[in-house]
Parts: sequence; C-alpha cells; structure tokens
Amino acid sequence: MSVTIPELKSALAQIAVDIDHQFERLLPLPDDPRRRLYEAMRHAAIGGGKRLRPLLVCAAADIFNVDRERSLRVGAAVESIHVYSLVHDDMPCMDDDDLRRGRPTVHKAFDEATAVLAGDALHALAFEVLADPETHPDPFVRSELVGELARASGPAGMAGGQMMDLVANDAAFDLQTVTRLQQLKTGALIGFSVEAGAILGHVVPEGRHRLRAYARDLGLAFQIADDLLDVEGDAAITGKAVGKDADAGKATFVSLLGVERARQQAHMLVEQAIGHLSSYGAEAGLLRAIAGYVIERDR
Repeated sequence: MSVTIPELKSALAQIAVDIDHQFERLLPLPDDPRRRLYEAMRHAAIGGGKRLRPLLVCAAADIFNVDRERSLRVGAAVESIHVYSLVHDDMPCMDDDDLRRGRPTVHKAFDEATAVLAGDALHALAFEVLADPETHPDPFVRSELVGELARASGPAGMAGGQMMDLVANDAAFDLQTVTRLQQLKTGALIGFSVEAGAILGHVVPEGRHRLRAYARDLGLAFQIADDLLDVEGDAAITGKAVGKDADAGKATFVSLLGVERARQQAHMLVEQAIGHLSSYGAEAGLLRAIAGYVIERDR
C-alpha cells in the first residue's frame, strides 16, 4: 500500500510540529545574560523549514519499529546541524543572505557575533542530544550515531562540500565536480538521516546498503530540484533569495545540463531511489513518497 499525497502532507505537517516541540524543550529561555543566544538559536530552529531530514529519520526508523520519541530526538539533532549550517551560510562572509524561511536571517535579526555563537551552539546541541541516554539506552547505538553525524557534517561531508561551494565562485566546475560537491554539501546529511533510522533499529552496516543507495540518489534529486527553484522559483514562496547562483556565475546542475535535462535527471534519480527500496514492503511507503515530493516541491 502506497502513501497518498494527503498522508504525505500530514506527515510533513506533523514532523514540523514535533520538531518544533523538541526545540522548545531543548532551548528554554534562561533568565541570565545568555538569553540573547538562546533567542537567536530559537529564531533559527523553531518555525519554518521543510524538516525533510527529521522526516527521513522517522520514516527510515519506522521500517524497524523504532520508538517515535527516539527518532524525533535524532531528527532534532540532525536538524540542529542543518540549521547551524544555514545560520553560518547566510552570513556576509559566506552567501550574505538577508532572508531565510521567509524571515530575516539570524545575523540580520540579531548581529553577526550572535549568529556565529548561535551556529556554534546548535552544532554542539546536536551531539549533546545524540550522546544523551534518553535518545537510546544502548551506548553503542549512541556512539555510532555521534560518529556518523560527525562524519556527515565535517570536512568529509557537509563542511567539505561548503568549502567546494566557496571555491566554485572562482572556478569552472564540471558536472562530475558539481555532483561531488552536492553529495557532500547536501547529500551527506540526507544520507545520515536515512541511515540513522537503521542504526536506531540495530541494523548492521552491511544491511544498510539499499538505504544508503536510496539516500544517495534522493540527495542528488533534492539538489537538482533546489537548482531548478533557484532559476524558476518565487522568493515569496521559497522563503529565500532566488537567482543567486546565476548572478554569481556558479556552475550548477541547471547551468551545466539545462532546465529540461536537469529535470529529467531529477526524475530518473527519484525512480532509482524508489527502486532501491524494492526489498521493503508497505513499511517503506513514506520513504517512497518523500522521493517523489523532493522534486515536486515549490520551496
């Protein structure tokens, strides 16, 4: 049985509520001079965003009957990493954006120094959550989650991809290099999100290769969709500036393939991603539905 569009929309709406609730619990406002830092963290983390990564954690974990609260805590951890990266990415030293999720970016709503600290603190929060026995009673599970998220967010993952993206402003990247860039910058956290569900379910590494392949193709399809939105999207709907890559002369899937070929490639990747789930039944229905969603979204 497949997941219907209304069911997917319901899952997206529910994960947004659930992750906001997690951050409300994790980030209570203190009555001391740290309050401004917490306010900045909450500004970045609560409200808005697709919450795709936490949804992937939960969807993958559901295959293995993992307790929902554990999945949500891991979802909040990976979202903390994602949000910290956006806070720093938006700053003048990086992409210099004024708008994120339809609201002023953290350095605009507060100041640059506070934005740096908010990003740093969200990064630390992710690992604090994963290391907490409340996330999972098995210390080996917690240790693997910490190690995998560190790898996915560091120089061999998201941060490495971001460095490549900075270099791309002054370099002529070919399709292979752009693909590698996006596998690190975007794909690594998506890959962690899917694999984390299996880690929570005590699935051994050699039993996760189909989920890894699904995440790899999903991550590239997601990025191609983002590149298409940068060309065709409406800032009022996407909640962020559009057309920046073209203005910067940066190589993207769209600039290298053209709009139609890029769209065809995204659809092919989604079909491949769904194909990797052939050994699963209805329990993977939400993962299949998410694959279709990533290329149909408007934000």
